[in-house]
Amino acid sequence: MNEADPMAGARPALRPRVLVEQLTEFTADDLNALCEAANAAIIDGGGFGWVNPPEIGQLASYFRGVLLVPEREFFVGRLDGVIVASAQLVLPPRNNEAQRFSATLTHSFTAPYARGHGIGRAIVRRVEDRARMLHRYVINLDVRETQEAAIRLYESMGYERWGIHPAYARVRGQNVRGFFYCKVLARRGRAPAEG
Repeated sequence: MNEADPMAGARPALRPRVLVEQLTEFTADDLNALCEAANAAIIDGGGFGWVNPPEIGQLASYFRGVLLVPEREFFVGRLDGVIVASAQLVLPPRNNEAQRFSATLTHSFTAPYARGHGIGRAIVRRVEDRARMLHRYVINLDVRETQEAAIRLYESMGYERWGIHPAYARVRGQNVRGFFYCKVLARRGRAPAEG
């Protein structure tokens, strides 16, 4: 080892392993990690509806309930095996034949301590791939204007803002605007779907 440079010969830091998967059931460890990640995101201002963290039991019940809704598919992002992010793909109800071609990306978050590893982008890609598999070629989403990192992510991935709601949410006594986005997905081997 070179005494002038204590880092000479040191191994480069290993990059954390990122994995995105669709879940249909939780282990106790997964549910605990998910609730911890969600609470961290809520405290950081990315609470997919919550402004203040709910009790862990309430949050756990919410996530268990998501898995019971037939029109919802649940995706998680793992960093070295631990859940640190999630998103949901919501399909229109069966009686909505006119919008059968579309889906909604919702309740997406990444815990602040896990950002910067591409997990958010990986989850969105996985949701888009799943939408294509289900023959859904338009994805809609909405987000609070204060969720700047999410907005940058969506816009960098080709989501187009089509509308603004002036009183979308109320956070700490203040109205917060909401931005509405959509993306027309290219079908495999084809140009983007029309209409």
